[in-house]
Amino acid sequence: MQGKFLTIEGTEGVGKTTNIEFIKGWLEAKGISYVNTREPGGTPLAEGIRQLLLEPRDEIVCSETELLLMFAGRAQHLDQVIEPQLTAGNWVLCDRFTDATYAYQGAGRKMGFDLISNLESMIQGDLRPDLTLILDIPVEQGLQRAGERSEPDRFEQEQTEFFKRVREAYHNIAEQYPERCVLIDASVSLPLVQAQIGDALDNFWSLLEECR
Repeated sequence: MQGKFLTIEGTEGVGKTTNIEFIKGWLEAKGISYVNTREPGGTPLAEGIRQLLLEPRDEIVCSETELLLMFAGRAQHLDQVIEPQLTAGNWVLCDRFTDATYAYQGAGRKMGFDLISNLESMIQGDLRPDLTLILDIPVEQGLQRAGERSEPDRFEQEQTEFFKRVREAYHNIAEQYPERCVLIDASVSLPLVQAQIGDALDNFWSLLEECR
């Protein structure tokens, strides 16, 4: 049986790393075989692309260059990790995927969505996540959290308005694809955040059980 593809999305400081650990615990409690990966990244080559994308630099990075690097890493990630694992029946838990490209490059960089959609079809074919959890937090709160965590990478150095466009795009994605997307209020306490995530995962599991 084909594995399931779970993705975690959100702007800076939403707590993806902490809550991925919670999701891993849920998967293990269900006895589900899975791999945990991330974008950009997930393979040695794609991790090298990640470093190119995130490292602060004096040179202005062309938006089209950024977008093509994202999909170059994604193509490698799909070929080497995601598709083989799903075919083998394992679940894939991925920190960000193509929804992030729509949000960050499409909305944040104001590139629009047509080119991204074309690249998505070319690189992914019909493959889309089975469940996407979008962790949502007010931009200012998220940036404050991110600033306390580490030195900002190239994306985290963007202005507040950039992240407001990204957040709005994530809201639009959740509204456009309610069958796979769940918007999680990540501004509340961690137990309440994880209660929402647990409910979403349990509902997804129940749907799978009904289909068997």
